[in-house]
Amino acid sequence: MIHGEPCFIGIHQEPGDLDGPLTIRVESKNEIKDDEIRLKVSEIFDLKDDLMEVYNFLESKSELQPTIEFCRGLRLFKAQDPFECIISSICSANNSIKRWNKSIRQIKEKWGEEFMSSEGVFHSFPSPEILMQVPEHDMEEMELCGGAGEASNYTSNLKSCGVGYRCSYMKETARMAHEEVDILKLGDMDYEDAFKEVSKFPGVGPKVADCILLYGYGMGQAFPVDVWIGRIISALYFQGEEIKPPKARIFGMKEFEEYAGYVQLYLFHYARKSGLMESLRKK
Repeated sequence: MIHGEPCFIGIHQEPGDLDGPLTIRVESKNEIKDDEIRLKVSEIFDLKDDLMEVYNFLESKSELQPTIEFCRGLRLFKAQDPFECIISSICSANNSIKRWNKSIRQIKEKWGEEFMSSEGVFHSFPSPEILMQVPEHDMEEMELCGGAGEASNYTSNLKSCGVGYRCSYMKETARMAHEEVDILKLGDMDYEDAFKEVSKFPGVGPKVADCILLYGYGMGQAFPVDVWIGRIISALYFQGEEIKPPKARIFGMKEFEEYAGYVQLYLFHYARKSGLMESLRKK
């Protein structure tokens, strides 16, 4: 979205040619200046950050040096819609990537605005005002519709999207984002204040809060710790000793400072590609 209007941007680069040119294709009903497109692409793909600085930092840490080979060119992808990022992060808690992505896609298809492009149909994420009014489950939806028929026939509710117990968290977060919290101003806060603010949303613990601040607002000092990041940190820095997420988070933020977000991304990708994650899975 640029100036509140849908803009479809296609980016192509020849496979394997990391230094090759990018071909950018734009579709929009309104004329958009090239500078605005460049700014949006730069924002989404975090092009403002110099990856050479990231590599130099990784190179300075012996434990992190192996990640460069497996992750070269990998950048943080910033969410286009902060509210979608908040809800997606809540949905991702104790959930598989495949499952929560499917849930978010269904939410967009059911309550988001529909747009057409040459590539097909696109749905925006519903606004806080819209999502806060969506029934949590089939019984609530049935009551709103007068109570006719079987509850199982009602599928315009959050639980029908597979979000489970998180539906109440999502609705209350939507209400808070609409009535109490200006989520657009979170990006103007310093990290600690923003962390406290997003932690007020139901279903948002430290890991989810850091995901929101890193991927929704580009705060690079955030260090989201899930089970796997905890195990990776343990293997690389604590000789396999079991460490709790709070300890791993504090360690990561102090050890990696402004590069913490990139280190988290690179460690996870490295562990998947190198076989480290598989070896940790067997322990």
